[in-house]
Amino acid sequence: MLGYFLTLVATALSLLVTDILLPGVDIQSFAAALIAGVAIGLVNAFIKPVLSVLTLPINFLTLGLFSLVVNGICFSLAAAITPGFSVHGPLSFILAPVILSFASTFINKYFAEKNPNFKPEG
Repeated sequence: MLGYFLTLVATALSLLVTDILLPGVDIQSFAAALIAGVAIGLVNAFIKPVLSVLTLPINFLTLGLFSLVVNGICFSLAAAITPGFSVHGPLSFILAPVILSFASTFINKYFAEKNPNFKPEG
C-alpha cells in the first residue's frame, strides 16, 4: 500500500516538474496533480494498451516513433478528464510524457534509495 501511495506522490511531483519545464502544461495545485496522477495511471492501465494494439501497424512503419503520439494522446486524455490540469500545444503534447517519464524515474529512484522496502507500482 505504501508503494502505491509513494508512486502516486512521485507521479504528482513529476507532473509539477513537467509544469515548470513546459509552458503548455498547466497544473493548478498539488491536489490537481494528485488527481492527475490517478487519471494518468488509469488511462495508462486501460486505454493505452488498446491504443497500442490499434496503432501497431503505424508504430511498426515508423520504427516505434508513433509511440510518442500514443503517449501524447494518453497524457492529453488524462488532462481532459482532470479538473485543474490542461495541456496546450503540439510541443507539450509530445514532450510532456517524455519529461514526465524522466522525472518520475528519477523521483522513484530517490524514494527507493531512501526506503529499501519501496517497490514502485506500475
